[in-house]
Amino acid sequence: MPVTDVVIIGAGAAGLMCAFTAAQRGRKVMLIDHANKPGKKILMSGGGRCNFTNMYTEPANFLSQNPHFCKSALARYTQWDFIELVGKHGVPYHEKKLGQLFCDNKSSDILDLLLAECDAAGVSLHMDTSVQSIEKTETGYLLKTTLGELRCESLVIATGGLSIPTLGATGFGYQVGKQFGHTLLPTRAGLVPFTITDQLKELCTELTGTSVDCLVSCNDVSFRENILFTHRGLSGPAILQISSFWQPGDTVEINLMPDHDAHNWLTEQQSERPNSELKTLLGEIFTKKMANLIAEQWFVSKPMKQYTHAELADIATRLASWQVVPAGTEGYRTAEVTLGGIDTREVSSKTMESLKSPGLYFVGEVLDVSGHLGGFNFQWAWASAYAAAQFV
Repeated sequence: MPVTDVVIIGAGAAGLMCAFTAAQRGRKVMLIDHANKPGKKILMSGGGRCNFTNMYTEPANFLSQNPHFCKSALARYTQWDFIELVGKHGVPYHEKKLGQLFCDNKSSDILDLLLAECDAAGVSLHMDTSVQSIEKTETGYLLKTTLGELRCESLVIATGGLSIPTLGATGFGYQVGKQFGHTLLPTRAGLVPFTITDQLKELCTELTGTSVDCLVSCNDVSFRENILFTHRGLSGPAILQISSFWQPGDTVEINLMPDHDAHNWLTEQQSERPNSELKTLLGEIFTKKMANLIAEQWFVSKPMKQYTHAELADIATRLASWQVVPAGTEGYRTAEVTLGGIDTREVSSKTMESLKSPGLYFVGEVLDVSGHLGGFNFQWAWASAYAAAQFV
């Protein structure tokens, strides 16, 4: 029966990072995954270009019921450390915006770098390997797998969350946590588009593909980025960001004119261009199609001089704080992350080791730590994996 120092379950971003970092310390590492290929989520991330970190990573970019938990790992393996690794492998990259770093070519550059590091460090990688059971032993853990029985001192769970099941996501890591006495915080889809089913649906369908720079707010949190109309509802970076803070039934407020004070702007237009129609003026801010649709569906478009002060105030309110109550989200099918997971109050923030079962470690998305959109979730994968790898 193969005996190894460390078995890591899950060959995604966190699992690969943990594997080679531990192996570089001289640990004998076996990395297993039930999928047929490693790093599937890496390959499809960032539209195929992998937004591998963010230059402005800090603890404030993460959501967790235990907000201090992520600080230690993020401080010990920073975005600059990963950027250095990318540089070492000569992977060309660029900043897209807001500190988001993407590959110039494709995501496989990041996966290839991780696999090359694993190879150089002597990691034993086994795909198409399912785990049937895990038992605690006196010296560590015994796993029954499709490869046979495996024994290890340290067991690392790097199985991710429930997002994008078509790429092989399952709740396996949560089951392991539960088996060894961990509390599971409720999970839900994060960084996910909203679905709209009420009278707004028609507007969304007609504007499918239209993108607008907005300020989106919900539950005292705001993001300024683009929103995108889809045939199902609303998407785009600002919507994905706010979805992590939204709960069913909550109202989302969208300021469609974040660069203007809507009321002042309308009043100015009325005095400077009294004969211009509302839809013509809105067409200078939005696409012509969107301007026409909202001018006709929300207001009655007429020359500016014909509006009363009260009507202009109403129009301003609608443009500056459009109230939307989403029917729901698209769920795990398209979510970029899973919110919730293993309660970090039962895990060491220094080592990522279970406080319930010695020798068991959790890294990456399986923990109740979720980043904002923009490379933060990858940075958490790298940092948490690196932290665990120093101790496994």
